[in-house]
Amino acid sequence: MQRMLSDHSRAPKKEQSYLQHVRHTSTMRGSHSTCLLWVGAYRCLPRASPPFSEGPMSLPFQRPAALCRTFESDLVEQIIDDMNEKMTDKDLARIFENAFPNTLDTTVRWHVDGTEKPTYKSSDGAWQGPQSFIVTGDINAEWLRDSTNQLAQYQRLAKKDKAIEMLILGAINTQAEYVIESPYCNAFQPPPPSRLAASNNGQEDVVHPAYEPSNVFECKYELDSVAHFLSLSNQFYDHTGSTAFLTSRWYAALDTLLALLDEQAKPTFDPKTGAFQHNEYTFRRRTDAGTETLSLSGNGNPLNHGTGLVRSAFRPSDDATILGFFIPANAMMAVELKRASAMLAKAGKLKLAEDLKARGAAIEEGVWEHGVVSHKKYGSVFAFEVDGYGSSIIMDDANLPSLLALPLLGFVSRDDKTYQNTRRMILEKNGNPYYLSGKAFKGIGGPHIGLQNAWPMSLLVQAMTSDDDEEIEDALAAVKRVSHLGLVHESVHVERGRDYTRKQSDSHLLAKPADCFLRQLVCLGQLGLCSNNPRRGREETTPSVWVRGEALYHRLDKRYESYNEVFQSNNLMLSDFAS
Repeated sequence: MQRMLSDHSRAPKKEQSYLQHVRHTSTMRGSHSTCLLWVGAYRCLPRASPPFSEGPMSLPFQRPAALCRTFESDLVEQIIDDMNEKMTDKDLARIFENAFPNTLDTTVRWHVDGTEKPTYKSSDGAWQGPQSFIVTGDINAEWLRDSTNQLAQYQRLAKKDKAIEMLILGAINTQAEYVIESPYCNAFQPPPPSRLAASNNGQEDVVHPAYEPSNVFECKYELDSVAHFLSLSNQFYDHTGSTAFLTSRWYAALDTLLALLDEQAKPTFDPKTGAFQHNEYTFRRRTDAGTETLSLSGNGNPLNHGTGLVRSAFRPSDDATILGFFIPANAMMAVELKRASAMLAKAGKLKLAEDLKARGAAIEEGVWEHGVVSHKKYGSVFAFEVDGYGSSIIMDDANLPSLLALPLLGFVSRDDKTYQNTRRMILEKNGNPYYLSGKAFKGIGGPHIGLQNAWPMSLLVQAMTSDDDEEIEDALAAVKRVSHLGLVHESVHVERGRDYTRKQSDSHLLAKPADCFLRQLVCLGQLGLCSNNPRRGREETTPSVWVRGEALYHRLDKRYESYNEVFQSNNLMLSDFAS
């Protein structure tokens, strides 16, 4: 197995003073492998570690000691060093320094690059080749959605860094095994070849189809989970041109995914006889929280026939849906099916490509026909959930995919009228019950955390879907203000900015907003967040550059040139990250 820990001699100078402490502490506990305990690689360092940033917030250095990092990339380290040198806002530079490498530093629990002698024997080729187990923050399990988003910020580096290419290829192969094993499940235990211990989520769940607890951590069926499996593959292909993941196991996973879509497109009642049809998936949990289980013996509320939509039992927040046709996940699935279709067509799989294209188009049509409703104040808007009978849920949740993120998913353009109506609605308290505002913070939250916590991720998505300079500036500045530990937290109490969630480890900081933190750095020169003056005039702005592959632009000032100097030294451009 590839050794992923850094050598002492390669540790940054700022960490040298801690290594003796780390080794001493580890020796006292029996072995320096204590650093890799899933409860938090940050245990290797004091909670708030110097050197502190030179900005007014004096943010701590939050990376684990070099010996404790779970994966290394020379290219990532060079980018961090160069950005630290170039950025004039030292608090923002510190957040970037802590955030950008966090997935590599703390969440790569197991990785083999395929060159090792196989130790796991299987008759069907399972678990062969590169494999990567990417845990979700402070939980020793891999969520399909989160691991895809955790790696998204490095996809643009894969073509220039072989180690990262193998890491992501391994993640695709590992996700394929998970999908084959239990397509309805959202979170998984360490792969059998890793020999890492499985853990219990502490819940009493009754789930059909049954799953093996040693392989599955949690089995909440979320449509976006399998969409993210496609997304991970599509991103890798887009950025590397490689089809190395198109193995017999990947195709088996795709077949399993398509069978799931067919099963979850079925209505609750037979359209001809009206008879009740048991869903292929049911979920019941012993709990006093309504968002943690499904009603009606685990089936959920009834869904109509002929919609073209696919049921999702749970949202990306892991909360149960109220009406099972969850629109953001259907929109994402439609996009990813069509992207996979284009990729497979180039790979010569024309019949399969046509099937995926037709499926994507049918779901897309269903979203527009049944997922768009008329609001008396905002006009035509996207609903959050519908049932095909005419009922709808009007709200948005911070977790991705969301209605706010529809342009980022590639489903609509940012200037689409229905999207703009929806955007106005979900960014106002009167339009979205989970738009939360207080004296310390404001943004979109969701039932998962409660009624007083908003997610910084929602403000990053708000910035990414805006072309208004002031809105972007305010959103990014708000996230910066509540990042007191130099990390972007999962959620923040709107009345108490220092009250946040994910206290054991903040590896979630880029797990769901993915690469949007880096992408927003492209905008920072214009917004004044890289200077001592947060309200610089706009007269110095220059022509537009890409922020995404679609027509989504942000204007930049002269600092864009200096930022590009950072990446040119590594054969990169900011546009590589922003596309």
